[in-house]
Amino acid sequence: MHKASIGDQELALLHYLAEHEPASVGEVAAGYGESRGLARSTVLTMMERLRGKGYLKRRQGQGVYRYSTAAGPGEVMRNAVGQFVEKTLSGSVSPFVAWMSERGKISEHELAELEALVAQLQSQRKEP
Repeated sequence: MHKASIGDQELALLHYLAEHEPASVGEVAAGYGESRGLARSTVLTMMERLRGKGYLKRRQGQGVYRYSTAAGPGEVMRNAVGQFVEKTLSGSVSPFVAWMSERGKISEHELAELEALVAQLQSQRKEP
């Protein structure tokens, strides 16, 4: 199922919530919103939009809704990257790879991860 796209602020809120779930709107407003200058109503609106898009779920307990992520942060990030590649790069990862090579700032760990991904892609192409 394709989920609706999310913005940078929504992605940051999802990461915060993934580390503090389940949490009420008030808790998220205090821990996430205050440091960013966001009013409680703004945090509530963001959380409800994310719930509507299928990224959050909520349960009522003791008169308060508690929100949690519908998927892990890794899945959310993969979805966001996939949408970026499809919408912004027209499905081509070449501009992203070119940017990475020009940037020149890549750790040994990141390079090893990339090499493993390329090896995985190559093995998948060889399979019938």
